[in-house]
Amino acid sequence: MRMLVNVIFPIEPFNSMARNGTAGEIISRVIDDIKPESIYFSEQDGHRGAIMVVEVPDAAAIPSIVEPWFLNFEANCEFRIAMTPDDLMRANLTKLAEKWSDVHVI
Repeated sequence: MRMLVNVIFPIEPFNSMARNGTAGEIISRVIDDIKPESIYFSEQDGHRGAIMVVEVPDAAAIPSIVEPWFLNFEANCEFRIAMTPDDLMRANLTKLAEKWSDVHVI
């Protein structure tokens, strides 16, 4: 399954790592290890950030994806499962709607 991973880097230790030249090297090592389908860097809530799409075979793989960010940068990581249009079609929303059709919103 695909997972979206949102990484938010705190100002420190990232500033110190940028100044001493280790930030880029460590980011490259993490990316080489995780092998994301895609990764983009951007600002998030006033902090440096990254957004990755990764393929996750099962939940046990999640630590290997987020721990490098936690351990090296003290980053905050958020992750959510992402569906392709085909995944959504296989979910059979019509059948689910029929199953729960007797539930009425007050």
